[in-house]
Amino acid sequence: MIVIRNVFSIHPEKMKEAKAAVPQIQAINVRLGMPAGRALTDLTGPAYTLVLEMEWPSLAAFEQGLVKVMADPEWQAAYGRLRPLIASGHREVYSVVA
Repeated sequence: MIVIRNVFSIHPEKMKEAKAAVPQIQAINVRLGMPAGRALTDLTGPAYTLVLEMEWPSLAAFEQGLVKVMADPEWQAAYGRLRPLIASGHREVYSVVA
């Protein structure tokens, strides 16, 4: 099992809009067979951080899911609305050990 965390720094004035965009993206992900995942925001650390986290059975399964969502026009449109709100981001990949 692996955990994928997409960590985004959101433009401060856009955090409310970014949080509002997440449920639609998550719904599309589920429709396309991806794990439901969860969204997290900062309480401490760098301000205006939005984390989208999912558990996958393997890295190969994640890669297959990524190809599928990125080819979907509805997902492209929903992510296209989130993208301008993001100042920067990175992906973290973890192996679940317990």
